[in-house]
Amino acid sequence: MSGDLLGTVQVLVTWVLWVIFGGLKAFAFIDCLRRPREAFPAIDRKSKILWVILTGVALATALLPGQTLGLIGLAGVAVALIYLFDVRPKIRDITGRR
Repeated sequence: MSGDLLGTVQVLVTWVLWVIFGGLKAFAFIDCLRRPREAFPAIDRKSKILWVILTGVALATALLPGQTLGLIGLAGVAVALIYLFDVRPKIRDITGRR
């Protein structure tokens, strides 16, 4: 009985993390698409194409079954977080766009 409960809790936690991580990755990807191409080199963060690819691949990792908490899924979360907490604020500062 307790094994069933533990399994149910594990499935629920994994599902909740999948939703949260997927939303985070989708937000990073969509935000990256909306930013002006010229802003990326202006803040010395390579090109927009590179960040679109990185955040797009990160989003694609959310679609891999069973990889939410795997190495690939967590690498995608790391890419999204780097974009959201390093690249995005600097672009917002120079463009004035929220």
